Amino acid sequence: MTTPPPDGSRDRRIEDPSNRWFIHPTARSLLPLALRFGVPANAVSVVGLLIGAAAAWAYVQGGTAMVLIALLLSIGWLIADGLDGMIARATGTASALGRFLDGVCDHGVFVLIYLALATAIGTPGGWALAIAAGVAHGVQSSLYEGERARFHRRLKGVAQVDAPAPSANPLVRWYDALAGSIGRLGRPFEIALATSPQAERFGADYATQAVPPMRLLSLLTANVRVLAIFLACIAGRPTLFWWFEIVPLTIIAAVGLVWHRRVEHRFAAPATSSKGDRPSFYA
Repeated sequence: MTTPPPDGSRDRRIEDPSNRWFIHPTARSLLPLALRFGVPANAVSVVGLLIGAAAAWAYVQGGTAMVLIALLLSIGWLIADGLDGMIARATGTASALGRFLDGVCDHGVFVLIYLALATAIGTPGGWALAIAAGVAHGVQSSLYEGERARFHRRLKGVAQVDAPAPSANPLVRWYDALAGSIGRLGRPFEIALATSPQAERFGADYATQAVPPMRLLSLLTANVRVLAIFLACIAGRPTLFWWFEIVPLTIIAAVGLVWHRRVEHRFAAPATSSKGDRPSFYA
């Protein structure tokens, strides 16, 4: 059995299995070495982007061997993506800029892969499909990150009734606005959590019911996309990945978001609700 992260940053119930059993344990094993040499979290994010760029190059070289190498490089990027956050939390250097840089590097890896594949295909239809999939990917990922952050915060009984102060960096403000757009619909829940006399119990009970939609939304992680790209390329049809991004993942995002909002509504309902969805001690 894997142990939960010592910093309590992730709930194992909603973690992608590959993260739980391989990606994050591997990154955690590298953490002491990174701390010993004083490697900054932002530097690891940039290294991850470079590894992802190498994966993009390998995918378009052709042949089974190069596709397998691209998969291995992609896994290396996922490990770096987990390690940068661990370093930031361990050193107390987490910041809005670092979070933005991490997001840019994460999206940047897929942008490079999309560009490489679209260039290799070289048709207007291929480019149009790549652009549509890229837009869908960006929206899906940003929304998922917002959902996951809210879940972990609420699990600890911490409410956020008012929007956080906007960053002075316009790019960070834009990223936060996109990631938090759907979250504004959850304000009634935040008020209920903030006014509950047993906030930690409230948060824990909410989390129990929110686990199923969050598990569904975990299909939007980079890990799933890395596997999908590999399978599409090994089959010689990279456009299949873009269709997977546009149709099934978009449906998953929509269903998961609506499901999560319904969980919030049950807990934000008045304590006197005739359905009894919200226990009276939360009032």
